[in-house]
Amino acid sequence: MSAAIRSMTGFARVRRTVAEGEIAVSIKTVNHRGLDLHLHVPPEFEPFENDVRNLVRGGVARGHVQVNVGFTRAVAGAVAALNRAVFDAWLSAFQEAAALCQVQATPDPNAALRIPGMFGTGAEEEVSTAVKTVALEVAAEAMTVLNVFREREGAATVEELRQHCASICSLTARMEEIRAGAVPAFQKRLKEKLAELLNTVAIEPQRLAQEAAIMADRSDIAEELVRLRTHTAHLEALLQAGGEVGKRLDFLLQEMNRESNTILSKTGGLGDLGLTITELALTAKSEIDKIREQSLNLE
Repeated sequence: MSAAIRSMTGFARVRRTVAEGEIAVSIKTVNHRGLDLHLHVPPEFEPFENDVRNLVRGGVARGHVQVNVGFTRAVAGAVAALNRAVFDAWLSAFQEAAALCQVQATPDPNAALRIPGMFGTGAEEEVSTAVKTVALEVAAEAMTVLNVFREREGAATVEELRQHCASICSLTARMEEIRAGAVPAFQKRLKEKLAELLNTVAIEPQRLAQEAAIMADRSDIAEELVRLRTHTAHLEALLQAGGEVGKRLDFLLQEMNRESNTILSKTGGLGDLGLTITELALTAKSEIDKIREQSLNLE
């Protein structure tokens, strides 16, 4: 069974209530060339911050990852206790500043109550081993929820990529049909070029053969069409295999774009057949660009 292809964009939030309070973990991911992990934990959880980092690294291979771990302590009797030491220090500082600036000002308790540490003892309390264990469980659950989200988004993206891939296959087959019927036009252009050379300068037979071979190579698009068809089949195989495909798709799409550009450069001067191939190649380039745009968000 192939591994799921994941989008680099996702979000998850999980909360869990324990005797000591409430633990909340949120994870947000967006696309990035590598793994760019940003983790924010409360001070009392810092001792096992690396455990959370390792957990995230085990579930996300690539992308900008923002992880926030929150812990709200339960307050006995559901009444928050005012930290008198912090409040008195704030009030004293307010009065000192007012006197220093020689202004009449009334302290605003609402502003004071929004200051971190205004409730509780002000001392960092060690959390129990049970709380640490639950916090890691919540983080693991958040990672699971995140990856379910990313796999769902990835599946939708892959379906869209397959449609574009099928379109390129159809366009390539059409160009191959036209190319087969355009052989006389290729030969006519080659003869005209050779006649032009013969009329302007004397050329040795060996040099003439070399020039003819070069012109034939520059006029025919058979090899480019074969490579484009091969690359398209490889793209479909990558999507079928699943897993981390983003970087491999990027390289493959560069090759496909190169082949389509070469086809465009070779189809000038072939009349209506050349214009038709040009239109098809331009459409193929558009499909390749659409795949690249979507693949940038795949892990």
